[in-house]
Amino acid sequence: MNVVCLDMEGVLVPEIWIAFANEVGIPELKRTTRDEPDYDKLMQYRLNILKEHNLGIHEIQAVIEKIDVMDGAKEFLDELRSVTQVIILSDTFEQFAAPIMKKLGMPTIFCNTLEIAENGEITGYKMRCEKSKLTTVKALQSCGFETIAAGDSFNDLGMILASKAGFLFKSTEKIKADYPDLPAFEEYDELLAAIKAAL
Repeated sequence: MNVVCLDMEGVLVPEIWIAFANEVGIPELKRTTRDEPDYDKLMQYRLNILKEHNLGIHEIQAVIEKIDVMDGAKEFLDELRSVTQVIILSDTFEQFAAPIMKKLGMPTIFCNTLEIAENGEITGYKMRCEKSKLTTVKALQSCGFETIAAGDSFNDLGMILASKAGFLFKSTEKIKADYPDLPAFEEYDELLAAIKAAL
């Protein structure tokens, strides 16, 4: 049995941190996993900036409510879910993902959790497991599933390379150049066709 594992940000929805950075006028918060492979380092950097500017979960959630999914993302996901099982594997947080999942028709998502103080300050975060995307793909494979994966960033490469078929979607020129053997697509219909061919 197959299961498709998709990244969320950059693949189905715009990058949340970039949208927030634009809204609050703090360009330093535009740094994402496309730029920084070390997720812990990236999150500590983000949390320090939030603290410095006295910004917390309420301000971020207000921006997330205004974020819409990418053009064609829901239709792509609906079509994909009509032919196979799909799990979204994301390094985002359940407090960020909840409103977006409603816009995508409530697909299954595995993500992380923020630690939040009573005043709304984000004090830390709890990863679901180490190397969450790769670990999850290997766990699914150990249960008898064959995985197909797609994503856009450094933190997606583990699950993409470990799967029976893996694809880059709307990725960076650097990642595409570093991994020339990985098929890279920019449009949902191309990705959908590639996934269906791999099923």
